[in-house]
Amino acid sequence: MRILWFAWKDREHPQAGGAELVREELAERLAKDGHDVRFLVGGFKGGASEIQKNGFTITRLGGRFSVYWRAHQYYIRHLRGWADFVVDEVNTIPFFASWYCREPVILFIHQLARQIWFYEIFFPLSLFGYLIEPVYLWHLRRLPVITISESTKKDLQRFGFSKNHIHIISEGIAMEPIADFNSIIKDKKPTLLALGSIRPMKRTHHVIRAFEIAKQDIPDLQLMIAGAAEGWYGKCVLKMIRRSPFSQEIQYLGRVEQSQKIALLRRAHLLCVASVKEGWGLTVTEANSQGTPAVAYDVDGLRDSIRNGETGIVCAENTPEMMAKSVAVLLKDAQNYQRLRENAWEWSQTMTFDSSARNFLPAVYER
Repeated sequence: MRILWFAWKDREHPQAGGAELVREELAERLAKDGHDVRFLVGGFKGGASEIQKNGFTITRLGGRFSVYWRAHQYYIRHLRGWADFVVDEVNTIPFFASWYCREPVILFIHQLARQIWFYEIFFPLSLFGYLIEPVYLWHLRRLPVITISESTKKDLQRFGFSKNHIHIISEGIAMEPIADFNSIIKDKKPTLLALGSIRPMKRTHHVIRAFEIAKQDIPDLQLMIAGAAEGWYGKCVLKMIRRSPFSQEIQYLGRVEQSQKIALLRRAHLLCVASVKEGWGLTVTEANSQGTPAVAYDVDGLRDSIRNGETGIVCAENTPEMMAKSVAVLLKDAQNYQRLRENAWEWSQTMTFDSSARNFLPAVYER
């Protein structure tokens, strides 16, 4: 089977995240099974125009916004009629592939943007994006969709998509769960971890504030922050760290490699996530796989990747105060903390990209 896949960035892009990881892990397994997979994505400075990788091909065209037009033109000139089906991956903006592709088209949507527009895009473009999103979703509502969480499925149904045409595939992680749960040695001091890109929608400043509040209850509490602090928001977060009354207990590590990431996930007692919205919450499952439960806000994606009270804590209110309270209550209850740790670790072992790939093609065939 030949699969053409439109997406705005690939895994080597400087802004790549969980969506790119999921996509390429799926593509690698599809390629191993004999399928021909080709991506049309946006380019970036220093990135080759075309690469072969793990059995699939990536063609880079244009930039963040021009890729949509460039991909359309490239398809018309070189790939019309080539594929057996086309995947239009919607990361904020769709490629509207169904409007010009001859082949059957399926949407791949991790999450809808909705309120993220106001966190990531400047006004008035943010307002325009927020208002136009329901319009283009309405025009795409008859297409079949693959997604990764029940939250996104419900979100799509609110915009006219039929629940019978929305297929959920399981999430996966790119790291092996620890083989021996009891082998993990946590930091001597109770430690919180904020991990991932430092962007407005991730609300890293909420985690810092929650740490400051919780530290008044747990005096030896410390915080590690890993992720690239870029742009105006990154500067604000770094300033907040410097000005914190507990700045000596906050360690900013910047962008970390995979081996460092795994070490941090094992050292930390809790992962704290305050995102506005997620497709799933990949870092939560990654943390679970290394023996660390999460405390997170009650938002799309995070309420899917955490079984509240079983594998972690979903905050009753999305405020730093409630996150701090949840952290303090859990860390002071050693027995419950250990129970959540073990449950989270066991659940993470069911989250594999092999199962994701097994779910993917049946969803396509049922379109």
